[in-house]
Amino acid sequence: MKPTIALRATRSSPFAVVFRRPYGSHTSLGATTAPKQRRRSITPFDDNGSVPWRELSVAEKMARATQQSFNGGLIVLGLALTGAVAYVLWTDVFSPDSKTWQFNRAVDRIKTNPKCIELLGEGRKMTAHGDETLNKWRRARPLSCTEKVDAQGDSHLVMHFYVDGPLQNGIAQLHTVKRRGEDNYEYRYFFVDVKGHERVYLERAPEPSTGKRQLSLFGVKWGQ
Repeated sequence: MKPTIALRATRSSPFAVVFRRPYGSHTSLGATTAPKQRRRSITPFDDNGSVPWRELSVAEKMARATQQSFNGGLIVLGLALTGAVAYVLWTDVFSPDSKTWQFNRAVDRIKTNPKCIELLGEGRKMTAHGDETLNKWRRARPLSCTEKVDAQGDSHLVMHFYVDGPLQNGIAQLHTVKRRGEDNYEYRYFFVDVKGHERVYLERAPEPSTGKRQLSLFGVKWGQ
């Protein structure tokens, strides 16, 4: 009878599991990794700035510089247009030297003048406009205005416009002068004509003297 050898089942210890070498988890030495995905080339039209400058090629750096220069040019152009619009608004509307400003000032004077209110009607119901045209919109009617500088360097502004009131209508005329070296215009005359009534003067400068001198001899004055 042959002797038998009993095989004793061994229980795996936790240390054996910890130090077991995971041969199957490593890639073989001959395996190759997947190639890195190539990014799209940058042009002046599709650069969003996400790629760092150091990673750009020479051509891509030129493309980004071109795009930034173009954007900067647009900003400068926008600022220039804004300044031009602001200048036009100031010189044509808000400046005291503009005909629009002088027109608005004159209309306000008429609306608060007691005699004009008596003839034309309530001031807040008055409307003023320029010459009659085919356009029914009053604001589109141009102002009849003349601007000139005389030989002494004084600036003259002559204007007339129409005033419509709830009672009657009238025509306003004015002449303002800004002396050379001064900042403000002064009225030479400003009046409103209403049909069937006397002229209403809002401003009327005294008549300038003729400049003639009189000589006196033995108590008798001689004109020169």
